[in-house]
Amino acid sequence: MNEFSRAYLSIGSNIEPEVHLPRALSMLRERGTVASTSSVWESRAVNSSGPNFLNACASFLTLLPPVEVKEQVIRPIEASLGRVRSADRNAPRTIDLDIVLYDDQPLNVDFWEYAFVIVPLAELVPGFIHPLRSETLARVSAQVQEQVWIVRRGEVLLS
Repeated sequence: MNEFSRAYLSIGSNIEPEVHLPRALSMLRERGTVASTSSVWESRAVNSSGPNFLNACASFLTLLPPVEVKEQVIRPIEASLGRVRSADRNAPRTIDLDIVLYDDQPLNVDFWEYAFVIVPLAELVPGFIHPLRSETLARVSAQVQEQVWIVRRGEVLLS
């Protein structure tokens, strides 16, 4: 019997994000079940002078393992929404989807220090223990919000 896995996806955009975030979520729903979404948060681009990002997290139920989620779900959505990959890893983008947590296993641990991942993810799994800080995401999120500029954007709704 196949069991669903839960992948927590970080979703971000700084090129027409009010258009691309809802479209990405709609496309995710065509490929699996979106169980919940966080609020949308605005933050400055990391290591770039580009426009601010809008970010959120989604809990995505799937029968696919992480590699296949990336190849069969994430990459096609990014391509459909015009994501262009360049040598500049911090270049502005229409959409960026990453798996940050898969069945309670942290992935892309490098991202776990960024407010744009921690704060939205903490809304969905506040009691999860941060893999690098050994504290709950709720606590780390509160700490990060005191240190970094990140603002909840009420006018952009994903659900």
